[in-house]
Amino acid sequence: MRLTKYSHACVRLERDGGVLVIDPGTLSERESLDGVDAVLITHEHFDHLDKEALADELAKRPEVAVYTHPDVAKQLAELSGVVHEVVPGDEFEAAGFRVRAYGGLHAIIHPDIPRIANVGFFVEGEGGSGGVYHPGDSFDVPSDARVETLFVPVSAPWLKISDAVEFIRAVAPRRAYALHDKLYTDLALDIVGRVLNSLSGAEYARLEPGTAVTL
Repeated sequence: MRLTKYSHACVRLERDGGVLVIDPGTLSERESLDGVDAVLITHEHFDHLDKEALADELAKRPEVAVYTHPDVAKQLAELSGVVHEVVPGDEFEAAGFRVRAYGGLHAIIHPDIPRIANVGFFVEGEGGSGGVYHPGDSFDVPSDARVETLFVPVSAPWLKISDAVEFIRAVAPRRAYALHDKLYTDLALDIVGRVLNSLSGAEYARLEPGTAVTL
């Protein structure tokens, strides 16, 4: 499996010719969608969903399938016919990858702000080996999944660094990569990285946009 991290919350996975992209938002590079076969959207926020970029790609590749929560699907009426609704607990195949949905709600920003739907996605490794988990904007733990590679949010109005540490500890992956990482300065992210490296128990790293790794 080839994994490429794009800006902020966007992750691209490739295997056996299939291309799966998670959360290509407005803060991400449009090139992340080049040649995509399936797109997973965790929730409706603009930094995770770029409707215009998605529509443009579908105009070129109408066979692209989109998977997201029913609440988000309602906002993609213009893409009718290619959007598949998924809820936590669902298992499905996308671009040749086995995927399971987890979570249900966005992390709490403030008690006075209503919480929206958020679905985390676990993408299985080849042959049922440990896979990749993208939580969207949440710290929901996929308790029955063997997570080898975890994406952990590191900068957000709803986030404390202690939450990120405990999230990694609870999931217990072999490696953890920064997610949701375009809101802080490089100095702040360096401090976050030092904390996560010393306390999380995982091999933590922040991938620069466009960096690809083989899992």
